[in-house]
Amino acid sequence: MKTAQPTPWRFSPRGIAVRLFLTCWLIYSLHLATNTVREIYLALSIGDHLSFRVDDYARMHPDLFEKPGYGWHIGANPGGSMLGAIPYALFRPVIDQIVERTNSARRAQGLQPPEYNSPWPMAREFYRESWRRGYDIKFGLAAIVMQVFCMAPISALTAVAMFFLMRRLLLSDLVGLGFALLYAFGTPAFFRTGYLNHNLMLGCFAFMGFLAMWNPSGSARWSTQRRWFLGGVTGGAALLFDYSGVVLLLTLFAYGLAKSYMERGRGAAVREGLWYIGGSVPPVLLLWFYQWASFGNAFLPGQNWMPPVEWIERGYQGFGPPQLELFLSLAFDYRYGLFTTCPLFLLAFGALWVNRSGRGVLPRLELWFLALSVLAFWLFCSGINYTRLQFNTGIRYMAPVFPFVFVLAATVLARAPRAWIGGVTVIAIAQAWCLAMYRDVERGLGVLEPVVRVALGGFQLPVLTVLSRMGGQYGDYFTHGPSPLFLFAVAAGLIYCLWMTGRTSDPKDE
Repeated sequence: MKTAQPTPWRFSPRGIAVRLFLTCWLIYSLHLATNTVREIYLALSIGDHLSFRVDDYARMHPDLFEKPGYGWHIGANPGGSMLGAIPYALFRPVIDQIVERTNSARRAQGLQPPEYNSPWPMAREFYRESWRRGYDIKFGLAAIVMQVFCMAPISALTAVAMFFLMRRLLLSDLVGLGFALLYAFGTPAFFRTGYLNHNLMLGCFAFMGFLAMWNPSGSARWSTQRRWFLGGVTGGAALLFDYSGVVLLLTLFAYGLAKSYMERGRGAAVREGLWYIGGSVPPVLLLWFYQWASFGNAFLPGQNWMPPVEWIERGYQGFGPPQLELFLSLAFDYRYGLFTTCPLFLLAFGALWVNRSGRGVLPRLELWFLALSVLAFWLFCSGINYTRLQFNTGIRYMAPVFPFVFVLAATVLARAPRAWIGGVTVIAIAQAWCLAMYRDVERGLGVLEPVVRVALGGFQLPVLTVLSRMGGQYGDYFTHGPSPLFLFAVAAGLIYCLWMTGRTSDPKDE
């Protein structure tokens, strides 16, 4: 079997992986956003009280609702919140001390909520209410901890998984690293990693489960049974994160059966399929336990108990058969379309042609799994009427397929001339970086608005933007347009040291 060629630095693949992980983790953490999404409320309740009830935060978010006799809950699956609660619980003693001292000082001085200079009325009201209840500092610190120690590492690990896949497919460590960096910072994964996001987590877990079952390196370290079991765990976790995960749960299962049958026969397919099912059972049982404890019924989703909201009258709680309008908007809406947010993904349409008849780098079974999984997920989401509400948050529902679409697109891009690869890379990273810095796509030009804002107004960081909107609370440091250039310079220095440390000389230079 052909092996990947070493980089000019002669780092081992493991050394590259460690440096890639730390690089992605640092850059993702630098671009964190303090958005208090619904998953954070449940994570706080788990970390504070080991409870699924979010009564402390009643009426603070439109997706929090009360079921009589069971208290307040979020209208979403709990997987993302459960993971986010882990780092929050570890940092809780420090956060509690900071929050208590801050609130005590405010009470002693008789302070009133300051003005939050956001263009959004709901954001201004949310800040005032959080300040009155004494939660504003808690929400901000919790969002930072959950992003830096949960969301960012998960996305960074996915970039590492992409590196190991690309180096095998393209037979080069350096090329594999380049494509992994392109995935990390040239796709909307950069944008969605800004805060705790269960949609992207779903895709990260399913993608790594797919790689475990595929085993593109041919490693014998893990048995086939263990790989199928891990695939089942990630498939079940996808459902724990969101009910749209059922698509990847089933497509992974179908892929495993097909792979086993083609390589080892019918009996192996049955046996290994049972290992997959066994792996999926624990996360599914955890989901059922959550639904039983929260709503008194293990098998109905939390959305079943939500009060009437926009689009809920269509189908079952807003979910029905695929709609052409939604199918097209999920792809091309100027605010949240998959291909408008990341035109690089358009190359995926050429994957079947480039990889036809064994001429490409993707094996036939894996090629069809990737293509059909993306299509199945796309069709599933086109039946969710709530996808229309993405206009105020940017691309979200299609986030689980980011790594799958990227692999298809990368196999096409890898066959392009170097000049084309360089041009596409620059454009993709520029758009993705602007989106991660200036996160508003609701106004103006949609996904192009961040590009215009950054081009005309300079570099930004979401946290600095939030601080600048808090008026004079923090002196004059952020009142005249915060510049992130110093933080960028520090990060660049750290990354430079990271990649220069431990390198060895090339024998040709000796």
